[in-house]
Amino acid sequence: MTTLRGTGMQRIPASFLPSITLDTGSATPMYRQLSDWFRRAIVEGQLRPGQRVPSSRSLAGELKISRIPVLGAYEQLYAEGYLETFVGAGTCVARSIPEEALRPANMKSRHAPLQTPENRAARRISQRSALMREPAPPWLDSQGAFRIGLPALEHFPTGVWSKLVNRHARKPSIDMMVYGDPMGYLPLREAIAEYLNTVRAVRCDASQILMTTGSQQGLQICAHVLLDPGDRAWVEEPGYPGARQALMSVGARLVPVPVDHEGLDVAEGIRRGRGARAVYVTPSHQFPLGTAMSAARRMQLLNWAMLSGAWIIEDDYDSEFRFGGSPIASLQGLDADDRVIYVGTFSKVVFPALRLGYVVVPKDLVPAFFDARSAVDTFSSTLYQAVMTDFIREGHFVRHIRRMRMLYLERRTVLLEAIHKYMADQLEVIGAEAGMQLAALLPPGVDDVAVSRKAARHGVSVRPLSLCYANAPRRSGLLLGYSGASVREIREGIRKLRSCI
Repeated sequence: MTTLRGTGMQRIPASFLPSITLDTGSATPMYRQLSDWFRRAIVEGQLRPGQRVPSSRSLAGELKISRIPVLGAYEQLYAEGYLETFVGAGTCVARSIPEEALRPANMKSRHAPLQTPENRAARRISQRSALMREPAPPWLDSQGAFRIGLPALEHFPTGVWSKLVNRHARKPSIDMMVYGDPMGYLPLREAIAEYLNTVRAVRCDASQILMTTGSQQGLQICAHVLLDPGDRAWVEEPGYPGARQALMSVGARLVPVPVDHEGLDVAEGIRRGRGARAVYVTPSHQFPLGTAMSAARRMQLLNWAMLSGAWIIEDDYDSEFRFGGSPIASLQGLDADDRVIYVGTFSKVVFPALRLGYVVVPKDLVPAFFDARSAVDTFSSTLYQAVMTDFIREGHFVRHIRRMRMLYLERRTVLLEAIHKYMADQLEVIGAEAGMQLAALLPPGVDDVAVSRKAARHGVSVRPLSLCYANAPRRSGLLLGYSGASVREIREGIRKLRSCI
């Protein structure tokens, strides 16, 4: 900290103002230091409404500084309404500032009692916010083996991606820089529609594609458009916690419906949740158990939705990575009554920080989804939508998926072998034929949250299966992501995990 003209800290005598301290060595400009001090002194009650402050010339003289920063500070405080000028009285603290809004420092206000917990207004938030609150997950602090939802970023074609970014960023067009269409960049929507028609058997055109900043925002928009507070909504049990949060954010009443080896138990859903307005499902690769919904259950669910007037939200988060044959066709492609809203994302295929997802909307719902998207954050980044368009159109996207499918198959095989070798008596693997992670059941009585916390301290990131349940879980377990971990990390991670159980 340097001093002013070698004389140390400069202070105004107490007869004028409380002490002001300036630091010439600070990166904060002097006018801002002054304006911050006056603002704080007024808010804390050290300077009262109507109290006179020194003129700019007098204050500069007392502080032994140039008058310019004092004028700058006063102008800022005038603009913000903290100071005002009276003819014949000079500059004063604005009289319009209410006394009761001030926080007296070290003394009570003469005009209003100091606020106490007894007379302070309650700091209320919505009841829904408490329902959406999730426990702090220590396993997310670790970037080690088995973190779910993380692709093999070291194998992403960054060279190709960088060239595509430079292509659009070097000389961006006006269309790239202005406000974009809330539905999204049209060339990208056309590319996505073509891809979904070909690979996922989704029946749609570009006019039905709504771009989002990821699948979570897509779920949020679906909840706002489809549900009113108090409406019932089925969710898979166990299921994706993010979907529960999205539905609860609009005040929906969740109906947990059990999942078995055929997927969502539709008959049980009808029994438990009559009158439901919507259902959230992951039919191609159930999260977290990994099962695929059978054809019979799919037909049963679509028939129920048609007869009851309910909506089906299909989350197809990682269906590209299936190892036991071709990817399973979407539920939306079987829907003859336009009851399915299809949600997808590029986070698992490209990289999470891209923040691009999409929703396939029935044509009659497009206006409502358009308005909801506009209200949320207007539109997604046009630059990265344009880059993603070229990434798809030029074949890089499909080639990357093919390479990752082979890589993830290898990593899954290594993980299964390591579990069989080191933890066959402690982990029972389920749902290992697709995706980027697998679920494994722990022995009865083992606390999966405690295991996850201990594993995080050893640099291993495993998610407790119990947190995917809305009700008490029938069995504890762990979710192990293998897509973002090398062969060495997988083997080392299993050895570490064994010591944590």
